[in-house]
Amino acid sequence: MGLKEVSSDYTVSLHYDRRLYRQDIEGSIAHARMLAKQEIIEHADASAIVDGLSRIREDIESNEFPWRPEHEDIHMNIELRLHELIGEPALKLHTARSRNDQVALDMRMYMKEIISETLNALHGLRRSLVQLADDNTEVVMPGYTHLQRAQPVLFAHHMLAYFEMFGRDQLRFQQAYERADVMPLGSGALAGLPYPLDREFVRRELGFAQISDNSMDAVSDRDFMLDFLSAASICAMHISRFAEELVLWSTDEFDFVRLSDDYTTGSSIMPQKRNPDFAEIARGKTGRVYGNLFGLLTILKGLPLTYNRDLQEDKEGLFDTVDTLIPTLTIFADMLSKMSLNKTRLLDAAQGSYVLATDIADYLVSQGVPFREAHRIVSALSQDLAAQGRQFHELTLEEYKKSSPFFDADVLKITVESSVSARNVPGGTSFESVSGAIIAAKAQLEGKNRA
Repeated sequence: MGLKEVSSDYTVSLHYDRRLYRQDIEGSIAHARMLAKQEIIEHADASAIVDGLSRIREDIESNEFPWRPEHEDIHMNIELRLHELIGEPALKLHTARSRNDQVALDMRMYMKEIISETLNALHGLRRSLVQLADDNTEVVMPGYTHLQRAQPVLFAHHMLAYFEMFGRDQLRFQQAYERADVMPLGSGALAGLPYPLDREFVRRELGFAQISDNSMDAVSDRDFMLDFLSAASICAMHISRFAEELVLWSTDEFDFVRLSDDYTTGSSIMPQKRNPDFAEIARGKTGRVYGNLFGLLTILKGLPLTYNRDLQEDKEGLFDTVDTLIPTLTIFADMLSKMSLNKTRLLDAAQGSYVLATDIADYLVSQGVPFREAHRIVSALSQDLAAQGRQFHELTLEEYKKSSPFFDADVLKITVESSVSARNVPGGTSFESVSGAIIAAKAQLEGKNRA
């Protein structure tokens, strides 16, 4: 490709911004109607513009629209095609409008739609988590710190931890929606416009909550996109953490879960393999989502007010995040619904370790031993058992008493089930607490709290 071809393609954005066609057309229709209402253009001209734009929308959706890269972007492709269809009235559409506030409008409309889709996908994932928890309320597993078995917990409690994480993501996306819900049209290139515009009319036509207060900020602001990308990055991090656990849990070493064949793949050389590819790819895609956030932050960090052509580079990374995050949320929801548990293995992993050490120390505290002393006693006992290859449940009362005279027969009643049941505090892992948490989660899902 020669220099002429390279330079002619360099500023073209049509190949990615054409996905904004609906927003561009809807915004233009509202603008034309406002111009006619305010008698800035004739009603007949506005009617012709609306009819022409409606036809263009139909042509795009039926793949009959003649896209022309030489027109650079979605806005000029539509505007010039409109002129071909209706003639001179098309030239009046750009009255009292700049491409600066036009593209700002398109992006805000797009972000509102995409955030709503994201919230729907998050809702579906959270519903899958609650269903998974509700189907497995009696399943005990080891909880971990430092990837070391720590204390017994309910599997349902573990799933509800992710329910909480994705709930915070939901709130962040709702806040991003609110900040995107500002109508910028009427700001012009940067200073406003010398026409008797009715911006409130356009706001109502397009379903925005409010109009922008400062024309210079309105055309140069991309914070609402950063809000989405930031929320998406945090959400992707939560997905990645979950993916990491699913990858570990599906190994032969853990053998806690079995992922559906729909979400695993075989090996090109090893017939026995069931690779958790979907979880791994989701984990890997998180880096792309992070990169898109930092890409836009870097674009914006050196820009003086107001509009600069650098802002053309705000879209590809955003679109990539949209195309990455929403499918990932949807896939995860279905992957969880089709995942099966090895309940016996989960329980064995809890019982075949020293996760009851804290409960035994707490038992000594109930007998009047200061906690630090109780901690020392049980720590030494755990080390002795580990050296012998034995577990707490194998100890006799006599052996317990050799460690401390404060041990009595009821120490032998401490089990992973009693440990779980004892943690009956709000937010705890007891059967009762988790049952209540599931009820609360279901109620929250019914409310949805979506934009």
